[in-house]
Amino acid sequence: MSKSEGVTALSIVLLLLWTCTALSVDSEPDPCSTTLTFTETDKDLVAFALNLEYLEAEFFLFGAFGYGLDRQAPVLTAGGPPPIGGQKAMLDPLINDLVAQMALQEVGHIRVIRQNLGPDAFPRPLLNISRAAWATIFDAAFNMPLIPSFDPYASSINYMLASYAVPYVGLTGYVGANPQLLGSGAKSLVAGLLGVESGQDALIRTWLYERKQMFVTPYGFTVADATNAISRLRNDLDHNGLVALAGAPVPYTVDDEGLVVPIQFGSEQQTTGNILSADVDSLSYPRTPEQILSIVYSSGNPNVSGGFYPLGAHGRIAERYHKYGRTA
Repeated sequence: MSKSEGVTALSIVLLLLWTCTALSVDSEPDPCSTTLTFTETDKDLVAFALNLEYLEAEFFLFGAFGYGLDRQAPVLTAGGPPPIGGQKAMLDPLINDLVAQMALQEVGHIRVIRQNLGPDAFPRPLLNISRAAWATIFDAAFNMPLIPSFDPYASSINYMLASYAVPYVGLTGYVGANPQLLGSGAKSLVAGLLGVESGQDALIRTWLYERKQMFVTPYGFTVADATNAISRLRNDLDHNGLVALAGAPVPYTVDDEGLVVPIQFGSEQQTTGNILSADVDSLSYPRTPEQILSIVYSSGNPNVSGGFYPLGAHGRIAERYHKYGRTA
């Protein structure tokens, strides 16, 4: 290398270093940093998702193995209370294997989120995954009491219908959070989490789609009917949450669809099959934390806890609306 070439190369390096220094602002991620970063907003959004990961992990662990995080990975509970009503489901070998894999994936999700949040990670919230909690949700979905009460642990078909209600909510939450993330660490983490959550949702929906015309014993509805009812309920709950926050009517929008839809809602308006729930351009629907709380609380209001979270959810976002543990 000639002397002039060496001077030119050094000048370029110094210019890049100056540019990175000039662009770096305390409140923004360093655009030239190779370190994975999280802003405070990123941490809040990822911490909010931790509530949902706990729900998925406990439901799948109990369904497949008959025990939860307290036995599988007790350190990840951080002393949080054990869930209410979890039990081993009566699953055929294939479904038990699939659910077991999803359960272990959720353990990994909790671990990596906690590692990235550090001191901002919170203990497992109190979760209600009992038969009674699920029965209430399915009664609300069909707008009538089911007789006998719906039991997600009674069979493979029941369990997969209940599972239909779980990863998709987290998926839409990650889609909604993605545009708000600033740090490279948060973006990388959420991309990885979203990929697996999407895969779980696709697995569940595909298995159910193969059985969409099957009647759910002893009820008079089909698998497709059940998915449509659950999706309609989630649409209503998250819409009601927006109304509660606005204190006024807001337009009703669809962000949840069952396995069979009117053709105008199918892909390119050419099919009634709906193996994946997506918008007119086949993009995943987003949800805000407020909409998600309205769904998982089963209250249609982020200020009112209940459903899967009797005491509410943890974290700064959730506790803007309902302080964890408050009962009134």
